[in-house]
Amino acid sequence: MGITPVILCGGSGTRLWPLSRPARPKPFLPLLGEETLFEATVARCSGEPFAPPLLVAGAGQLALVESQAGGELGEIVVEPAAKSTAPAIALAAARLPKDAVMLVCPCDHHIADARAFRDAAAKAAALAEAGWLVAFGIAPDRAETGYGYIQVGEALSGGFRVERFVEKPDRTRAEAFLEDGGYCWNGGIFAFRAGTFLEELAMHRPEMAEAARDAAVRGRQEGVRFHPDSAAFAQIEAESVDYAVMEETARAAMVEADMGWSDIGNWQALRDARQGDAEGNIVAGPADLIDCRKVMVESDGPRVSVVGLDDVIVVVNGGEVLVTSGKGAAEVGKLKGAKGG
Repeated sequence: MGITPVILCGGSGTRLWPLSRPARPKPFLPLLGEETLFEATVARCSGEPFAPPLLVAGAGQLALVESQAGGELGEIVVEPAAKSTAPAIALAAARLPKDAVMLVCPCDHHIADARAFRDAAAKAAALAEAGWLVAFGIAPDRAETGYGYIQVGEALSGGFRVERFVEKPDRTRAEAFLEDGGYCWNGGIFAFRAGTFLEELAMHRPEMAEAARDAAVRGRQEGVRFHPDSAAFAQIEAESVDYAVMEETARAAMVEADMGWSDIGNWQALRDARQGDAEGNIVAGPADLIDCRKVMVESDGPRVSVVGLDDVIVVVNGGEVLVTSGKGAAEVGKLKGAKGG
């Protein structure tokens, strides 16, 4: 049967505004080369040892998903509403055999080393076959406050037991985690058997498990698309898989994945993932830079001129202009323009 990739397709298009918009969010844009992040995710999860992927997407993104997916698909589960990751994974698990190993991947991450990803997936699948719920851990290279962390526990065959999950820390704790060396970033990629996940969900979130099961049982098939029952799904309270299952289970494990990972979570992360010049400057579109360092300019038309600045990001797209520091990039999603205001 191999490993079944479960690709979660979502995004509101706010964190990379104004380039990313609700109608065409981050996963479906060619941000790093010619491929979109979604296309790269599908390609990374194709061929041996992977089965055809199962996609979970909202109705508003079906056209983008179907136009970019390519290749052989297993099924597209059409979410009746956005309910975060735990319900989405529950729907996917309900559509698979209980012994199927699911590899849950967000569709908007950048992974530079596809071979390392596949190696980590194989190790995670072996642990999943043994009954573990496995997270991908990323070795931190800085005191990052925007990611969740995993405290590494005792060694297992091919991985480690998870001692605990830690939510996004403040700067002091992040620096302590980095100095300690026993913590990894939570990469948001998971592997487990479908039946194991549903058992744990039923134990820790029984109402969610029952509603997801009912939504799957009462759903309808339309070609490659599967539509869960919207009334049953509406009973579910939105919650992430981290909170609902991974932080609750006694069977959490981790594999280390040194694969050039980034969630491209904001403009600073995108700047870091692109190749700059000797001064760290990155330009896409018409621009003049003088005496600048770590300046990123992305313009769809008007010339942007920057003089004597450090750590600045300028984006011009669709008649909107964004100017932010690297540090301020994390707040872009709060702007009125990003919210459609």
